[in-house]
Amino acid sequence: MGHVNHAVYFTYLEQCRLTFWRELTGGPSPHTRVIIARAECDYRAPAHFGDELEIRLNVGDIGRTSFALTYEIVNVASGQKLVDGKTVMVSYDYTVGKPVPLPDVTRSLLVGLKSGS
Repeated sequence: MGHVNHAVYFTYLEQCRLTFWRELTGGPSPHTRVIIARAECDYRAPAHFGDELEIRLNVGDIGRTSFALTYEIVNVASGQKLVDGKTVMVSYDYTVGKPVPLPDVTRSLLVGLKSGS
């Protein structure tokens, strides 16, 4: 078959997200512990083994305790969009087992990066 398995796309999104945070904050998260509350992936066309892919990330909606990241996966050679993705991240306190408000530093960073800001 030669195509990339559907589950692998979520790994691509995760690697993009971790790289994004490391470049911005020096760590794997946005100044707070987060959990993924939702992950979506709409498949438009297949990727094949050996394809060079570009994963694009943008900041979406920002709430009191959560924010969304949106993604596109594009085939570099053809320019064809293969995937639209989205994750909803929640600032989370593992000690009490509940969402907590986004820290001001995280909110400011996200607002500054949001498309159209």
